[in-house]
Amino acid sequence: MAVRTILRMGDPRLLQVASPVESIPSAWLDRLLDDMFDTMRAADGVGLAAPQIGEGYRVVVFGFDENARYPQQSPVPRTVLINPRIEVTDPTQLMDWEGCLSVPGMRGRVARPTAIRYQGLDATGEPIDRTVSGFHARVVLHECDHLDGILYPQRISDMREFGFEEALAVED
Repeated sequence: MAVRTILRMGDPRLLQVASPVESIPSAWLDRLLDDMFDTMRAADGVGLAAPQIGEGYRVVVFGFDENARYPQQSPVPRTVLINPRIEVTDPTQLMDWEGCLSVPGMRGRVARPTAIRYQGLDATGEPIDRTVSGFHARVVLHECDHLDGILYPQRISDMREFGFEEALAVED
């Protein structure tokens, strides 16, 4: 278990499409997941994708009871999601502020679908199948974007709504 270095926007590894995980469960995967949760907690994040720590695999972790970066948001269950698949269940776009551990100190307004169904596997290889909405859906979509080499600034439609946290009037 270790806190790993989080890659920052500009690192070409963040733009690559991640590979599926073939062996679940495994000791290697358990170590990776421990490192991801340790790294996410140390950075006060709500989610982290394996590519953000230089591991090009389709693995995301997320979840929190409360978080200083998003104090107004309801808890999201601690989740390991491997080889995720996403289906939009309510395509109504909701515009809201996002931040990212790979884009530290900045926020931008991004439109995301209101509700999704996500499926994949947990750390033991058991299936996960959840339908979620609101901030929970936003977190999953944001983290899964990392698996396809997409960072949230690429989804901002109005660059006037992108900037440093301390300069923006952002309320979560």
